[in-house]
Order: sequence, then C-alpha cells, then structure tokens
Amino acid sequence: MKNLLALLAGGLFGAGLAMSGMTDTTKVIGFLDVSGGWDLTLALVMIGALLVTVPGYYWILQQPRPACATRFDMPAKTSLDAPLVLGAALFGIGWGLVGYCPGPSIAVLGYGNWQVVPFLMMLLLGGWLAGPVRTVLELGIRAGHQRA
Repeated sequence: MKNLLALLAGGLFGAGLAMSGMTDTTKVIGFLDVSGGWDLTLALVMIGALLVTVPGYYWILQQPRPACATRFDMPAKTSLDAPLVLGAALFGIGWGLVGYCPGPSIAVLGYGNWQVVPFLMMLLLGGWLAGPVRTVLELGIRAGHQRA
C-alpha cells in the first residue's frame, strides 16, 4: 500500500510538472535569467505549490500519526552547515546550467526525451559519490583538527 501511494504521489508530481510547463528547460532558465527576458511562470508555480503545501503540512502534523507509517520522520537537524550550503549551491549551479532538477528530468523521460539521460546518469553518479566524498572530507577535517 505504501509503495502504491508513493507511486501515485510521484505520478501526481510528474503530472503537475508537465501541466505547469516545468519540464521545459527554457521556462526554468527564463526564470533564472532576471537580466534578460525574465519568465515569471516558475514563481507562480512555486506560489501555487506553497498555497497547497503549507496548509496541508500543518494539517498532517496535527494528526496523531501518518497514514502509512508508525511515526513522523522529521529532520532532527535544523541548522545550516557547510555541506548543506555547498549542496544547495551545486544544485543551483546545475539547475541554472541545464534547466533540469531531478523531478522534471525524470518526468521528461515520459515524453521520450532521451537527451536527459546523460544528466540523469550524472545525477545518479553524484548521488553515489556523495557518501564516499563526504567520508573523505570528514576524515580530512578530523585529521586537521588532531594536528592543531
């Protein structure tokens, strides 16, 4: 049941991306180009998403437990740190360069747009490398602290 609901939610998300035009990279890049022909469409999609998400999020957290889990799984960490800022910056740079982020890049496969496959392969490679790279960085930071 849980997997079926996840599939339905993912399908609804993909349909929303397609209907709003957010699978079109020119729309995304047009939004990010504030000095040129700025396209406000993405901002309107974001506002629409917030109008649904914020009350829904509030309502769901008022429930005693989630419908498909034993407890709410909320992030324990609430502060900004270097990995979060660096990851957000890398995400933004990649998004700005090619106009895709993970959701729309998967959704356009439904159109038969195979030009997105290299992006998806690099996305998977980056996700796979994130763990080992983070471990190496953490070990380097610890070694630097031990020497000081």
